[in-house]
Amino acid sequence: MKKIIVLSLLATLAFACGPSSSDKGGSEPSAAAPKVDGEKVYKTYCVTCHGLYGDMGASGAFNLQTSALPVEERISVIANGRKAMTPFKDLLNEEKIKAVAEYTMTLKK
Repeated sequence: MKKIIVLSLLATLAFACGPSSSDKGGSEPSAAAPKVDGEKVYKTYCVTCHGLYGDMGASGAFNLQTSALPVEERISVIANGRKAMTPFKDLLNEEKIKAVAEYTMTLKK
């Protein structure tokens, strides 16, 4: 009788600790990845040459406050570089590059 009680307790414990219905691998949509913070990426990689407000101009960096480039061209410049600017396509993924490009638009006066 003791063996039956112990086995039923173990079975109950195993069932209670098993995977829940929400742990089904891949059957439910995963939570969306958090949006990339373009300002944070800018401050990490761009502030050295462009400055905090985009107007520093170190190492020949263009003044982002006066730039007339649309977001699409900024994405291309960030990814591929231009003149003395290093390309970032091997360092940053597309989402981060786009986020930085969009953030630089907020620096315009």
